Amino acid sequence: MTWTLGYGTNGLGDHPLPQALDLIAETGYGAVALTLGFPHLDPWAEPDELHRVHRRVDALGLTLVIETGTRFLLDPRRKHAPALVDAEADARVAYLRRAVQVAEELGADTVQFFSGVLTPGDDAAAARDRLLHRLGSLVDVADRHGIRLALEPEPGMVVETVADALAIRAALGDPTALGLTVDIGHCLVVESGGVAGALAAAAPALAHVQIDDMPSSHHEHRPFGDGDLDLPAALIALDATGYTGVVSVELPRHSWDAPHLLRHSHDAIARARPSTPTQGAAMTSTTPSPASTAPPGSISRTDPTPPVVAAALAPPTDWLAEAIGVVHQDPRRLGAPFALAARRVGRDALRADHDPGGVVFGTVADAARAALVVAAVPAADTGSARRPDPHTGGVDLVDTLRTLYQQGDTGERRGVLRGLDALTVVDALSPELIALGQELAADALRTNDPSLVAAATGPFAAAHLDQHTWRHAAVKLVFQQVSLDAVAGLADRADAELARMAGDLAAERRAAGRPVPDDLARIAGQQKES
Repeated sequence: MTWTLGYGTNGLGDHPLPQALDLIAETGYGAVALTLGFPHLDPWAEPDELHRVHRRVDALGLTLVIETGTRFLLDPRRKHAPALVDAEADARVAYLRRAVQVAEELGADTVQFFSGVLTPGDDAAAARDRLLHRLGSLVDVADRHGIRLALEPEPGMVVETVADALAIRAALGDPTALGLTVDIGHCLVVESGGVAGALAAAAPALAHVQIDDMPSSHHEHRPFGDGDLDLPAALIALDATGYTGVVSVELPRHSWDAPHLLRHSHDAIARARPSTPTQGAAMTSTTPSPASTAPPGSISRTDPTPPVVAAALAPPTDWLAEAIGVVHQDPRRLGAPFALAARRVGRDALRADHDPGGVVFGTVADAARAALVVAAVPAADTGSARRPDPHTGGVDLVDTLRTLYQQGDTGERRGVLRGLDALTVVDALSPELIALGQELAADALRTNDPSLVAAATGPFAAAHLDQHTWRHAAVKLVFQQVSLDAVAGLADRADAELARMAGDLAAERRAAGRPVPDDLARIAGQQKES
């Protein structure tokens, strides 16, 4: 799996929160690190306000992390005071307890925080003891709410390095509810093992990552290219950890240039990650979506058999026919041809005239992998219902498909999703395959890769995603500038709530003087009742 790129709202301090979230989503980010405090969200806001924020974040398809680095919320004269290491820290503890509650109410699963700076004259050992004592109770609170705290080492603070944070965690018994935030820029300043060493050490407990450029001489968050960070090497080190959470761009002193830096940061990270070309292309995509095949002002009824599924179910030839034969006889041999598929059949788009990148209608490789999945999951004799059997030949194909997805690159993950689409078209799925498909679709929809999001909105989604998840998938595609032609069963599943969500977003964009995507206007006009 891959991580999800986000942007911190503390880098958008001159924008109202709704507009900040819109900018983050429309630039192509898949997540947001929302600072709880000035200027955006009062931690003690009324439930109605939290509900409005939750709905907006959901509608934009953003994964949310709560960030607690607001500077003067608790003390108007002292930045970040009181801190968890101070002699008196009731206000900080109450704030963090509230942050856990807000995270739960907003649908976030992570709360980032830091230890604080040692007060001049204070005893370092006593400060550490106070931190441990307070963290113990906070971890219990987080655990009860299903939230993970993410302790961030900060230059100059009591917990300054990853080793410091891991020691604190170990002293508390390595609780699951306490993880780490690693700010990659900080690693240049305080980590003896550099970025790679810090990330490798933190990997087992990594709960959140922040990323920015920084001079190696001092703690100063800078835009990419303005510091000493080797960004490609840092991303390789991050990928090596297997981390799958949120990576948030952290530029808290650059709100004055936020619109430019949103794009600049997004593109810099995409260019620096050539090892995953599909992901990079998706992150840098500014190409307008393919022209819709539906007339303006209407919702198209998409082809009941998407091109990629039709291609997967067509009679195979050459290498694919031979590979399907092998897999059909022995599903345990699925992995090898699945990995080779793109090299053997190519990566051409199936409908290059309307979809040159293969994002909407899929690629030749997507179809080949889907065909291999179908071959690996033969039908079981269940009487009148012909249902694909996930357990055949002594092989647990649910686990096999999950492993192919989890360990595969973007193309292989699309292949698994398209395979589930093809199986859905062929027959009714077993409960095990339905549960697997829902799990993998949820993962794909958390990413910021349009090709994965599109692959997660095919026939399987139309048949098996709950309405709440399906609506958000459709809206997310619009914000990723991917045609709604990717969505199977759009006319059947679009309802009044989807129209309301789209209408609200369209109205807000018009009020802000920004263009309204054609597809957003199309689903906003839908009046069908759910």
